[in-house]
Amino acid sequence: MRTFRDRTTVLAAATTAALALTLTACGDDGTGTRSEGPATSDSATVAASAAESGKTGDDAAESGTTGSTGGGTGTARAAGTTKSSDGSGTTGGTSDKASAPKASTPLCTAKGLTITAERQDGPPYTHLTLSAKNTSGTGCEMKEYPHIHFLDNARGIVPPVAKSKPEAPVILEPGQSAHVAVRMSEGGRKESTETVKEFTVTLKANGGGMAVVRSPASEGLSVNPQKWATGYWTTELRNGADDF
Repeated sequence: MRTFRDRTTVLAAATTAALALTLTACGDDGTGTRSEGPATSDSATVAASAAESGKTGDDAAESGTTGSTGGGTGTARAAGTTKSSDGSGTTGGTSDKASAPKASTPLCTAKGLTITAERQDGPPYTHLTLSAKNTSGTGCEMKEYPHIHFLDNARGIVPPVAKSKPEAPVILEPGQSAHVAVRMSEGGRKESTETVKEFTVTLKANGGGMAVVRSPASEGLSVNPQKWATGYWTTELRNGADDF
């Protein structure tokens, strides 16, 4: 019986010592190092495989190997590619920058134009054709209609005729001209008119600029503020649209 008690005492003491060691290792707050068994992570396997094959990290990247880095996943890019700002890659060392848009056509200015007037054929000479030739040496755009002052500014500009407005932009190459038809009067015998020997043309829609145009006739032009009208700039006069 004594032998049994001695063995029981030894077993109890061994159990108490083992429990004390376990509590000491874990700590009172549950923290501490615990044995989780042998390591079986994928990173260790990848490292072992790389070591066995004799490849370094750079060699693995060049061969297209995907590995784990700092808890995230990074994919190696093939040689000769560049990385854009959005993370996508382009081959052949080319960039993702879009090609720059072409510069728009500049506006024609009075300085780069020669503006002349010509009376249309046949009496009673109620209409004239206004022409603007591009002498700037570069292409330019003519917008809308000329602001014509036949008389003093208080009389206002010659109003435009809406039906003569072209659908497409009017682009003048060097040496090319734009034209407008201008009605000065109706040519009636009892019509009240005034005579002008020169008048001004302002390119209001083209950012300003004014030209002084002389009358194509030595006796001047007969104009009626109640009847005058002008068309829009076009590269050629059109039947119907410019008849008014």
